[in-house]
Amino acid sequence: MSKKTKAQELQEQLTWSAPHIGKDAPDHKEKAFKYCEGYKKFLNAGKTERECVKESVRQAEEAGYVNLDTYVKENRALKPGDKVYAVCMKKAIALFQIGTRPLTEGMNILGAHIDSPRLDVKQNPLYEDNGFTYLDTHYYGGIKKWQWVTLPLAIHGVVAKKNGEVVDVVIGEDDNDPVFCVTDLLIHLSREQQTKPANTVVEGENLDLLIGSQPLEGTEKEAVKAMTLKLLNDKYGIEEEDFLSAELEIVPAGKARELGMDASMILAYGQDDRVCAYTSLVAMLEVEAPEKTSCCLLVDKEEIGSVGATGMQSHFFENTMAELLALAGEGTELALRRCLASSRMLSSDVSAAFDPLYAAAFEKKNAAYFGKGMVFNKYTGARGKSGSNDASAEFVGKLRKVMDDADVSFQTAELGKVDIGGGGTIAYILANLDMNVIDSGIAVQNMHAPYEVISKVDLYETLKGYEAFLKNA
Repeated sequence: MSKKTKAQELQEQLTWSAPHIGKDAPDHKEKAFKYCEGYKKFLNAGKTERECVKESVRQAEEAGYVNLDTYVKENRALKPGDKVYAVCMKKAIALFQIGTRPLTEGMNILGAHIDSPRLDVKQNPLYEDNGFTYLDTHYYGGIKKWQWVTLPLAIHGVVAKKNGEVVDVVIGEDDNDPVFCVTDLLIHLSREQQTKPANTVVEGENLDLLIGSQPLEGTEKEAVKAMTLKLLNDKYGIEEEDFLSAELEIVPAGKARELGMDASMILAYGQDDRVCAYTSLVAMLEVEAPEKTSCCLLVDKEEIGSVGATGMQSHFFENTMAELLALAGEGTELALRRCLASSRMLSSDVSAAFDPLYAAAFEKKNAAYFGKGMVFNKYTGARGKSGSNDASAEFVGKLRKVMDDADVSFQTAELGKVDIGGGGTIAYILANLDMNVIDSGIAVQNMHAPYEVISKVDLYETLKGYEAFLKNA
């Protein structure tokens, strides 16, 4: 090999490109593959917000976390090293590990969302039509409606009865369970359908779930509906009126699977944004004795604007922080404001992975790629950065050092070409509290589709990045 010239050495010194983990850090590959087994279990256990929170609480309590309500009821003082969590309406959770430095000096926060695009069952959903029973649905979040037809689907959620009992419902995940589907028009009769624009090929009102065709013997009117209600009553003790107070979500049935001959990827529902939620949670549970208080915030409703009581725009986080500060002996409004303004946050959400089959949608220099590690998005938004949090240069510079010191492979990206579209996260909401916030996360293909794809090595690298952030940001 010929010796490099001074010009070549200078060129290498001055230029930068994101490393390819498989080539540049092969030792990370084995660790990544092992780590992803826990991730797949998390995806299988948490296909809804409620299920994600339940699983997060289980793992947190195993790691020594205590419900904040216990501290409040007992008026127990918080001290460095204490681990607590708070839950909001069973659909959002905040975890804290108290650091050695005062809370007024700020926290290091990992934030992600645990809701995903899906179909929701309407309040008055059950009907019979020509020998079939259906559940009427309302789609949630941004979906391509035509992607949800002919798939095996499962029903997850709860039914709240008038007597206060809440019944957990999961149908379609056990090997012995039936599954459900949304039907589609056969190719032989769909000439007119196929001339429609993609957003109207399947109408929202036609996304009804086929759930039965067997009539109940001895009945004449709506006999198939009667049979469906009998089966639901036999299994769950519910009646038709109970749908009025139900939260039932329609999601793809089946488990997360490895993808590719090399098993280098994972195919599963809901990876936007449970891939960031899981890595944030695990990082939070594995990091010990931080100087600054660590926080992991997993919230609901991001896909529809972060609204409502369990979304990031609610006061759940601020109210929880007020309780935390009071128990730490810093319970003033000024202390709360100082804590929030001094905090730093990774708003963790997925990035659109470059897809060679749709290369025209991306600007290649500023796209996220599989195998190149954790993704930082200095800004999101649409077109002229509309709706974006734009992280400060100083904060980005700090993060570069944190990641380099921890040997974390990372890349930077935008969501497609400037004029094509865009998207956002919860970042701007936390930035409204004057803290330093940047979008970060993992590259995903098929975003918002029933089945999304991520790279195993990117998942592992992101975990390392989150741990480094909690320790050293």
